[in-house]
Amino acid sequence: MASKLTLAAYFCLLFSCTHMTHTPPDANPKDKELSIHGDTRLDPYYWLNDREDPEVIQYLEDENSYTKAVLESTEKMQKQLFEEMKGRIKEDDSSVPYFLNDYWYIRKYVKAKDYPIFTRKHKTLDAAEEILLDVNELAKDLSYCQVSGLSVSPDNTKLTYGIDTLSRRIYTIKVKDLTSGKMLKDEIHGVSSYAAWAADSETFFYTSKDEETLRTDKIFRHEIGSTQADDTMVFEEKDETFYTFVYPSKSREYIMIGSTSTMTSEYQFLPSNKPKGKFKFIQKRQRGLEYDVAHFEDMFYISTNAENSTNFKLVKAPVASPSKKNWIDVLPHRDDVLLEGVELFRDFMVVSERINGLLQLRVVKWDGSEDYYMDFESETYSASLGTNVDFDAQTFRYNFTSLTTPSSVIDYNTITKTKEVKKEQEVLGGTFDKSNYVAERLWATADDGTKIPISMVRHIDTALTPKTPLLQYGYGSYGNTIDPYFSSVRLSLLDRGFVFAIAHVRGGEYLGRTWYENGRQLAKKNTFTDFIACSKFLIDQSYTSPEHLYAMGGSAGGLLMGAIMNMAPELYKGIVAAVPFVDVVTTMLDDSIPLTTGEYDEWGNPNDETYYNYIKSYSPYDNVKPMSYPNTLITTGLHDSQVQYWEPAKWVAKLRDVQQGDNLILLHTNMDAGHGGASGRFEALKEIAMEYAFLLYLEKN
Repeated sequence: MASKLTLAAYFCLLFSCTHMTHTPPDANPKDKELSIHGDTRLDPYYWLNDREDPEVIQYLEDENSYTKAVLESTEKMQKQLFEEMKGRIKEDDSSVPYFLNDYWYIRKYVKAKDYPIFTRKHKTLDAAEEILLDVNELAKDLSYCQVSGLSVSPDNTKLTYGIDTLSRRIYTIKVKDLTSGKMLKDEIHGVSSYAAWAADSETFFYTSKDEETLRTDKIFRHEIGSTQADDTMVFEEKDETFYTFVYPSKSREYIMIGSTSTMTSEYQFLPSNKPKGKFKFIQKRQRGLEYDVAHFEDMFYISTNAENSTNFKLVKAPVASPSKKNWIDVLPHRDDVLLEGVELFRDFMVVSERINGLLQLRVVKWDGSEDYYMDFESETYSASLGTNVDFDAQTFRYNFTSLTTPSSVIDYNTITKTKEVKKEQEVLGGTFDKSNYVAERLWATADDGTKIPISMVRHIDTALTPKTPLLQYGYGSYGNTIDPYFSSVRLSLLDRGFVFAIAHVRGGEYLGRTWYENGRQLAKKNTFTDFIACSKFLIDQSYTSPEHLYAMGGSAGGLLMGAIMNMAPELYKGIVAAVPFVDVVTTMLDDSIPLTTGEYDEWGNPNDETYYNYIKSYSPYDNVKPMSYPNTLITTGLHDSQVQYWEPAKWVAKLRDVQQGDNLILLHTNMDAGHGGASGRFEALKEIAMEYAFLLYLEKN
């Protein structure tokens, strides 16, 4: 433990025990009527949706000032937490090198620098280091800098990358001549970050974004030396519920174009050595048909939900005629196993399968000689395939972590059946010992009798009693599974007597595809009631109590936080909602807002009255009512392109209008950032430190 003092005594040393009264800013309600389906909603804070309005900016800054004043007594703790969390991170760190096309590629960080440096070495790791890109140099005069999508041409002479300086996920693609080290004049503005090189190393394909909705909607071909205005559009995705993207196959033999919505997908392919050719469809879209594609020799290997394969199966089809009528089963569908992914090699494939919530890696030899699962010998963990770019390798790379085990990068040799740990995350500071922490998996029972898994971790010295502070985390949307993973940052709570629990609620895919289906659209409320059921279970088991239970979630997990606050506020002492999606009805009715049209399969289209009524029945902003809400810290980013800043801003104002009692309702807006928060590996820790200090402050009071 961090101290032998009692929690109360420990906190009194860190926080001022005096209570200061501060007055929150006035959001100046201006009623606006919103009508559809014969129903009229009054929205007093609709006016906040104009980031160009000086009154809006002033209000957000006033909220920041209020939050800072209220949490003034935690500033010492925030600084301590920041230094503590930063101190566990190895500042001069490097990724495990991977080999591609005659070069070893490495991403490294150096001491006192926030951003990565991308390097490579020719043929051997003993060769001289070549710096491809130093992001610290790009970021030195910027308040925000995000670089992604690095791609080296097949002849190894050019580098493309995307840079976003506003945190709206709108990138400019730039091209660097790796021979001379100079930047080329080629620049592509207002696009996604990644460029897919054709075999000639003079042509690449990229994805543009609709300026208003930020939907990726067109694929262009660019030739080095030409301007963006000269680029040729090779595909336009006209369905507003779909997104499109482009990438090279792992074999580098094909350029692939994908188009996906929540429930439907479609792929096209073009030989990489014929960049001016015509793309061909693998299988044209069919409503509800999902598939993903990998190429090997003369076949495409396709994971798909075709023929009622809810948990997906693996099929193959000839490159010459890859449509659905020619699909042949390779791994059949199984009701109790979710097929998550496949990595192909010349002599074998590795299949990612989720069984009873845990991800398994299965090795299958093409000649039929072997078919077996890796043994991870753990009750709750997270495993995933790593960077595997070499078709001819006999070794594959995977990642492993658990709530108590720092993440490792491991190479597994399929010939010798031996493992080599290439890197284990270092936890600096000299105090971490994994044997000091214990993790377990529990099962709560939902209102409808469904068993809901919970992954939980605590310090071995932390007793489970009604007085134990416990932070419950959840997400539960888009089929995204929050696996139990290690966090060195989280140690700052665990070492102070907190328990951390992940509620694997429906809406994710922890227990397979049906787990997702039972938590979306007209079954969305299962996500919320599952989380509440987990909370009640933890309280009933005397692991904590409403006076010491806290909840946290971000984005769609912030929607979850808003819903549980309306449905069961009495269960929680405090809530942290990051970039929360809480104004669901209004947002889903506005198809000019980024991401809206592509979300209809997730939430439902409220232009349909059935979906409108259902969404309205749980939308956090529309269900705020007079009662005592938990202490709440809400965070957002002014430039967020996924959940617009005005959703949490409006929500805070409305909560304050009806809040009964003196629990805190706080809003913090990062005026320079978007959905992902601050850029830079250490700046982001300051926001986490504020959230943790808020929880510790509540636990003290």
